[in-house]
Amino acid sequence: MEDNQILGQIKDLVEEEHSLRERLVAGELTSEEEHTRIASLEEQLDRCWDLLRQRRARREMGEDPDNAAPRPVSEVENYLQ
Repeated sequence: MEDNQILGQIKDLVEEEHSLRERLVAGELTSEEEHTRIASLEEQLDRCWDLLRQRRARREMGEDPDNAAPRPVSEVENYLQ
């Protein structure tokens, strides 16, 4: 997956997140439905950002960015900040 594809996916996920928040305010879905979907979106976003960082780091080190691979949610979500 190319950087621009990852960025496009990030954009789509952020747009969906905004849409969910608007739908919650409009009463079109419950807080629980919104929370469940937002949690999933956040995991997907974290994985996308992680993959993009991997690709950029590989490129900076003179390595092939195409060797970067998405990591499992369990790994990405347990990084220390």
